[in-house]
Amino acid sequence: MKKLKIGIIGGSGYTAGELLRLLVNHPNAELDFVFSTTNAGKPLDVAHPDLIGDTTLLFTDKINPEVDVLFLCLGHGRSRAFLEANEFSASTKVIDLGNDFRLLADKEFKGRDFVYGLPELNKQAIINAKNIANPGCFATAIQLALLPLANANVINEAVHVNATTGSTGAGVSPSATTHFSWRDNNFSSYKVFSHQHLGEINQSAKQLQSTHNQPIFFIPNRGNFSRGIYATVYTKFDGTLDDAVELYQEFYKDAAFTVISKTPIALKQVVNTNKCILHVDVKDGMVLVTSLIDNLIKGASGQAIHNMNLMFGLDEKTGLNLKSSAF
Repeated sequence: MKKLKIGIIGGSGYTAGELLRLLVNHPNAELDFVFSTTNAGKPLDVAHPDLIGDTTLLFTDKINPEVDVLFLCLGHGRSRAFLEANEFSASTKVIDLGNDFRLLADKEFKGRDFVYGLPELNKQAIINAKNIANPGCFATAIQLALLPLANANVINEAVHVNATTGSTGAGVSPSATTHFSWRDNNFSSYKVFSHQHLGEINQSAKQLQSTHNQPIFFIPNRGNFSRGIYATVYTKFDGTLDDAVELYQEFYKDAAFTVISKTPIALKQVVNTNKCILHVDVKDGMVLVTSLIDNLIKGASGQAIHNMNLMFGLDEKTGLNLKSSAF
C-alpha cells in the first residue's frame, strides 16, 4: 500500500517528540506536516534533538486538510477548539491524544464519532473507526490491570490504586514540580482520589461489567525518574492465584503488547517500548496486580500508532518493535 500521509498538530511536546521518533521509522508512514505556531520554519530537531539526521522536515504554521491521518498532540481541552477552527477532509482519520473525546458524553463532535482507543478493549471498533480518542497514560496502566476482573464480573468491592509516573508525564513546560532540583531525590502525591483519568477507567470497567459501581481509590504519585508508570492495583478476590492468572492469560491471549509475567517485574522492562507488563498475585483474599508501561509510548504515542495500524489494516506491531534497556 502507498504510504500514509501524516499530519501532526502541536509538534513540540514530549508526546509529539515520541510520535515523530516512531513515525520517521514507520515503513508505512510519511510525515506531511508538523504544525507548531511557535516553531514555524525551524527544523524539527530544534525541539527534538534526537531527530537530527533522521528528517529535514520543518515545523509549519499551515495545514494540509487532505492528509490520511491527523494526530492531535495538544493540551487537554484544546483539540475540540482546533477542530472547530479547522476543517479536514471527510476521509482524514483523526487520532486525538488529549482528553477531549474519551468519555461517551463527548465522543461526537462536528459529525465525527470518536472511538475509545484502548486496543485490548475495543479492537474491532478501532479497526472500523474513523476517529480515535487515545486513552490517558495512567488510565491505560490501570485499565489493563482491571479489565480481566471486570470481564469476569468480580469487581465487587472497592479498588485501590497506587501509581507513580515519571516527570515527562507532566509535559515539556517547566513547572514548580518538574524542575530537577525539586524532582530529584523527591516523591509526592497529587490529585488524590480526584484524577481526571478516573472517568475513563470507570467507563471501561462498566463496559465489561455492567453492574460495576464500586469506588476506585486512586493515589497518583510523582516519581524522581523521567519516564514510565508503575501501578499497583488491588481489590478483594475469592479465587486462588491460579484462578487469577488464568483470568489474565485468557483475556490477553491475543493481545499484541500486553503480557503476563510469572515473576515480579520492574519498570525498566517497559521503558522505551509499547508493552504493558502485568504481574498477578493473590494473598489473604486480595488480588494484587502490578502494571507497568512507558507513559510516552504505550501510554500515548505508541498506542496512537497501534490504533493507526489497526485502522488501516496494518500488522499491529508495525513500527513498534521496540526493545527496552534493562540496565
